[in-house]
Amino acid sequence: FAVLVLTALLGPALVPHDPLASNTARALQPPGAQHWFGTDQLGRDIFSRVVVATRVDLAIALASVVLAFAMGTLAGVAAGFLGGWTERIVSRLVDTIMAFPLFVLAMGIVAALGNTVENIVLATAIINFPLYARVARAEANIRRGAGYVEAARLAGNSEARVLLGHVLPNIMPLMAVQCSLTMGYAILNAAGLSFIGLGVRPPAAEWGIMVAEGASFIISGEWWIALFPGLALMLAVFCFNLLGDGLRDLVDPRRRT
Repeated sequence: FAVLVLTALLGPALVPHDPLASNTARALQPPGAQHWFGTDQLGRDIFSRVVVATRVDLAIALASVVLAFAMGTLAGVAAGFLGGWTERIVSRLVDTIMAFPLFVLAMGIVAALGNTVENIVLATAIINFPLYARVARAEANIRRGAGYVEAARLAGNSEARVLLGHVLPNIMPLMAVQCSLTMGYAILNAAGLSFIGLGVRPPAAEWGIMVAEGASFIISGEWWIALFPGLALMLAVFCFNLLGDGLRDLVDPRRRT
């Protein structure tokens, strides 16, 4: 995780080659001393493009997770704590989103709104919204009858203050675990949209685009074009899944046994 963050922050300033500069004289060169990951069909340095793509993919994933976290947590907490029509509206909204295959829904949103980075973030946040809303709703529903909530009411706090000041902070650890788990899915979703041509637009460096560009060259022996961005994508998703699993153990000590 530290390597990913440092690569995203400092990598674009330290890459040995311009990730967008093409040189057809050096096209399809295998990995070597000058080009560690080889070059693609336009002679661009794959190592530099993989490093620069780290910032793009992590930024899209982080923005979408923050947006989904904010919307889903607030909606879910309100539904679980207040009940009534609030719970019915949130439940119907969640059911509507979950009724569609989530990646197909993301494809439809991006296709309708246009394949800009902002729309990719929005589409990824929408398909992740039910995950946060359902967890927050369940936890708030459990805690609304807890002793500290009743004590806060008896102290004269309004329902809104009890909700935001007592219930919400107590479910934050679980929501942080959910954030780390969905970061990997958000990265995969952004790369998947780019792979099918609905994500970040070429010639920008992005893992999904690079895998898509290299897929057609595998059968002719240029395996490195798709392999290295694919490995970077796999390691990033694997990292966030392990991070989420570790955080879940810290939040719930019973899982350590």
